[in-house]
Amino acid sequence: MKGCILILGGNGFIGSHLIKRCSELGYECVSISLKENIFINNLINVKHIKVDIRNFSELNKALKGMKFDFVVNLSGYIDHSDIFNGGIDTFNTHFGGLVNVIRSIDLKEIKKFVQIGSSDEYGNTKSPQNEDSKEEPISTYSLAKLSCTNFLKMLYKTEGLPVVILRLFLVYGESQKADRFLPFVIKSCLRNEKFPTSLGVQIRDFCYVSDIIDGIVIALTEKNCNGEVINLASGIPISIREIVEKIVKNVGYGKPQFGEIKYRPQENMKLYADIGKAKKLLNWEPKVKLETGLAKTITYYRKKLF
Repeated sequence: MKGCILILGGNGFIGSHLIKRCSELGYECVSISLKENIFINNLINVKHIKVDIRNFSELNKALKGMKFDFVVNLSGYIDHSDIFNGGIDTFNTHFGGLVNVIRSIDLKEIKKFVQIGSSDEYGNTKSPQNEDSKEEPISTYSLAKLSCTNFLKMLYKTEGLPVVILRLFLVYGESQKADRFLPFVIKSCLRNEKFPTSLGVQIRDFCYVSDIIDGIVIALTEKNCNGEVINLASGIPISIREIVEKIVKNVGYGKPQFGEIKYRPQENMKLYADIGKAKKLLNWEPKVKLETGLAKTITYYRKKLF
């Protein structure tokens, strides 16, 4: 055994892929989520705990007596609601949940705490965003993510917690929720439906899920990255319109209605990463080209639909 790893949010898109990889690599995995994890039923060395991390007493009870070598925090959800329309709950889920986890585990046993951050923490800073850019959160969600980042960096400095924050841009691949951008576009195209989208001039950065899992796994044992914030992304900018058109071309049909969705208030129109730090500290860079990743993802959803 390579050690015991606690994966918060193991029922999610990235979490389920991470559990599968870690199980294959010989880690003992403990997954925490609000729902049963249907992806791990046939995996060895995997235990699932159904508990709400916002409930400290229940979480503390569930983890009592357990020892972990590694923690990966993928908990929470993406929600850009404003502060008075669900935003407070978003903040409490991300930041409050993290504090509850920290209170419930033995920090002295932890060899690495991997926090999964978000490119949204950069807000409207100039692209390509790098880790020295001043963060400018523009939503409760991005504020919650940045609060988690600063909290854990403080624990690194004051308590010696071996933490690394991996700041992800747009991740895509098999088994992503149907309401996320790429699955929505792919399914609409496969059904040859009309579907609304923005004008699509936003510049974004898409990275295939297996590459992201590679980065997380490397960070688990790389001591050179303790206390650091590191971007994980493709580093290749592409417009939303261009990626929609690539999907339409691959599928052979689909009817995007460009301009029917308004841009979000304060939306950063250019959000793509400088990944030089990941290359230097983790010896990591993405391997899967966008066309290859899209083809694999489209094949997955085609099989699911038909």
